[in-house]
Amino acid sequence: MDKEIFGHISLIDRAKIQAEVLVPVLKAFRAELGEERANRIAWQALAQWRRETARAIAAELPGSPREKWQAAMEAARPIIGNSVDFDVLKQSEDAFDFNITGCRFAEFFRQLDEPELGFALLCSFDDTMAEEIGTGEVELKRTGTIMQGAKHCDFRYALRGRVATK
Repeated sequence: MDKEIFGHISLIDRAKIQAEVLVPVLKAFRAELGEERANRIAWQALAQWRRETARAIAAELPGSPREKWQAAMEAARPIIGNSVDFDVLKQSEDAFDFNITGCRFAEFFRQLDEPELGFALLCSFDDTMAEEIGTGEVELKRTGTIMQGAKHCDFRYALRGRVATK
């Protein structure tokens, strides 16, 4: 399923390819329109892209919103690979809490001097997945990300509804 949903390329390699195109385009727009306006337009476009991508993923997955979210999380693990270091704090029927303590995505986007682009492209996707795929059954609370300068990313998922056991 992971290849069907997420493709054959790792997420870090996909982000690097996207950045090869996005960074020069964004810099050109900033030069022409000013940084604030160019960033606002880019972040809005990326928000729409995230929603459409999450909806397409959801359409491929069977089950309730919670089952879809869990399947998407499971399918994403091999694609994310060793791009992040994380510690699981709690995993139960109604919660999944973990911290990302190391992030190669953040390192890459900091090297480009574009951590906000990295946040809009990658980190914000977590919120979109919870909203679009887990509609009403999955809630994410996060107070910081490494991409935006926090020491770790704190993921606190509240899971509602029952997943059928097979």
